[in-house]
Amino acid sequence: MTSHVPLMDKIQMELGVLEPWPKDVKLYQPYEVEQILLPDNANCLAVQAFLRMCNLEFEVVSKANAEFMSPSGKVPFIKCGAFVISELEPIVQFVNTKGITLTANMEGDQKSDMRAYMSLVHNVLENAELYICWCDKETYNEVTKPRNGSVYPWPLNHIQTWSKKSTVLKKLKMMGWFNKNIEQVYQEVENCCQALTDRLEGKEFFFGQSPTELDALIFGHLFTILTTPLPNSNIANIVRNFPSLIDLVQRVEEDYFKKKVKQ
Repeated sequence: MTSHVPLMDKIQMELGVLEPWPKDVKLYQPYEVEQILLPDNANCLAVQAFLRMCNLEFEVVSKANAEFMSPSGKVPFIKCGAFVISELEPIVQFVNTKGITLTANMEGDQKSDMRAYMSLVHNVLENAELYICWCDKETYNEVTKPRNGSVYPWPLNHIQTWSKKSTVLKKLKMMGWFNKNIEQVYQEVENCCQALTDRLEGKEFFFGQSPTELDALIFGHLFTILTTPLPNSNIANIVRNFPSLIDLVQRVEEDYFKKKVKQ
């Protein structure tokens, strides 16, 4: 059977295996206190959680232009030796090339199941976060607009925010989310949380007693939803109605970030 993996990817994967994980890996993201928005914060925290679950050293570096430095235009991204990799799934694949994985004991059908639930989180929670930040007028005016433009001088702050809003709305239209109303968005989030709860079935993590990248992804999104100040707390209140998901968030936070989650 002929492999469809590009030659350069094969070479890079082999190089990745040959090199151990460096001690000077950097994870780049926007400024957390004054700039970062809910969806980006969720994705950055998910990658941090995954790397911590793998017991890999890294340093968080905040940059105002992190998304423009990223090879995919999305945050976070890591710089590991000569490699620059952005977003959770590619970072997971890169870590796997070094013989480090959280899914070694999983069967093929379990891995397929995991990927399906990761797609669910991306398609629902991430789009809901984007919708609330950019389509809900109160959130946009009170949170998104001032935070997104905070690191840029006038008039660049307005230009950059307008450009980002145009990009986000285009994505939401393509994904069929732009024409939803806020109640429909909340219902999507509730349905997603119910599906995740049904899959968790009271276990410590989604696939038993050890976490995977799915747990890292869900932690990133739910923790950020629970802790991000917004004009209204409706989306956080929806998540709080699912105690097993709250338990998961607390477990990851305490085990890998050594802090308590505020309820």
